[in-house]
Amino acid sequence: MPAMTPADPDLADLDTHGAAVLPTLLSPAECASMVALWDDPARFRKEVVMARHGYGSGTYRYFDYPLPEPVARLRTALYPSLARIANRWAAQLGRSESYPEEHQAYIDRCRALGQIKPTPLILRYGPGDWNALHQDIYGECVFPLQVVVLLSAPGRDFSGGEFVLSEQRPRMQSRPEVVHMEQGDAVVFPVRERPVPGQRGYRKVQLRHGVSRVRYGERWTLGIIFHDAA
Repeated sequence: MPAMTPADPDLADLDTHGAAVLPTLLSPAECASMVALWDDPARFRKEVVMARHGYGSGTYRYFDYPLPEPVARLRTALYPSLARIANRWAAQLGRSESYPEEHQAYIDRCRALGQIKPTPLILRYGPGDWNALHQDIYGECVFPLQVVVLLSAPGRDFSGGEFVLSEQRPRMQSRPEVVHMEQGDAVVFPVRERPVPGQRGYRKVQLRHGVSRVRYGERWTLGIIFHDAA
């Protein structure tokens, strides 16, 4: 797993472009092991067929506790560096909230607010499937960053299916950002908003994320959300 530090140029892309790619977070074998978890229903607490809810087209499943060891390890290992960024963003926006250094302490905060359901998930897209622009907010406790890992190989396993961000700038039209990933790469991006420098300090911009239409094949991803759901 790559080290994550504030000086990392990939993480700097969070401030300049709203998304940062972590290359080769998982090996091809680890990606295949993640996809294989789909065949064990006991691992999951809930399945969502997106077309039934107007979310797009495709299916995703939320893991249940206890999380599979690789998922729990990634969630715990990625959190501290992202918490430092989250604290910096909060300060730039003049907010009083702060995020603890360890993920378990943050999960304890979620539980105190009644958010006890795990949110890491596997998403499966087939030909023609897509995901509408959205925000993953499950309650009052919202960690401002999340991670998606691409488990399939573009060009071999699927085509299309680009990861898309839309940034709503104040009094301006939305800015799109398409993030290219290879198998095993991860993208770090804001759940809901991020600070952007302006003439009078930092201002808040809103973001949504989604997936464009898969043209052929299957596209699998692992989503790692750091707050739990009510």
